[in-house]
Amino acid sequence: MASMSFSATFSTPLHGYSQTKTTRSSNSSASCPSMAFWTPSVKSSLGSSKSAIFQNGFSLQSLSFNGAFFKARSLGVYARAATEKTLYDFSVKDIDGKDVPLSKFKGKVLLIVNVASKCGLTSSNYSELSHLYEKYKTQGFEILAFPCNQFGGQEPGSNPEIKQFACTRFKAEFPIFDKVDVNGPSTAPVYQFLKSSAGGFLGDLVKWNFEKFLVDKNGKVVERYPPTTSPFQIEKDIQKLVAA
Repeated sequence: MASMSFSATFSTPLHGYSQTKTTRSSNSSASCPSMAFWTPSVKSSLGSSKSAIFQNGFSLQSLSFNGAFFKARSLGVYARAATEKTLYDFSVKDIDGKDVPLSKFKGKVLLIVNVASKCGLTSSNYSELSHLYEKYKTQGFEILAFPCNQFGGQEPGSNPEIKQFACTRFKAEFPIFDKVDVNGPSTAPVYQFLKSSAGGFLGDLVKWNFEKFLVDKNGKVVERYPPTTSPFQIEKDIQKLVAA
C-alpha cells in the first residue's frame, strides 16, 4: 500500500486551552499513514487577557500522496460563508417596531449584547454598558442591545416594558431593539451571522444573558465574550478598535 502523509493544523483560539500535539503511527505490514493532531491554542485577536474569543479556523498546510504535493491556503479565521457578509447586510426592528438597517452603523465600533431585565447580571451590565457608552459614543462607538427571553425566562416583559426599564432605571441611551431569539430554529438572522463569524467548538450557542460580540468598523466580528465578562473588562479592546 502506498505511503501517505497528512498534516493539518487547527488554529482555534479558545480561551483557557493550551496547544498540545499527539502523534499516532502504525507499523503494520500495510504501511498506514501517520497522523498528527493539534488541540486548540490560546490567542486573542486583540490581545486582551480578559476577553474570550471563539473564532474558528482551519488551515490545510500540505498533503502528500504518491509523491504528489498539494498546497492549500488557509481558510482563515472565520467560516467561509461568514466572510461573504458583514453586519451591514442585515436589518432589524428597534424596540418600537421600526425597521433599522444596520448599515447605518457603518464605520463605527459596535458591542452587541443580548440583554435581560431580571437576570443576576442585569444591574452590573446595564450600569457598565451605560458608562462605556457615555465615554466613547462621541468616538464612534455604539452598543446594540437585543432583549432575549430564552435564558430562564428573565426577559418576560413587552417591548414597551423593556424600554421603560432600561431607560428609566439605568438611563440607557444606546439603541435597544426588538426582542429576539438568539438560539434555536427561530434565531434572528443577525445572531446567525454573529455566531457563524465567531463560532468554534464552544460557540454554536449563546450561553446566557449578556454574551457580547465586538464588531469592528468594517462590520466584522473580531471578539466574543462570555456572559461573565463584564463590560469594563472589554474597555481596552474597545479603545484599540476606536483608535484604529
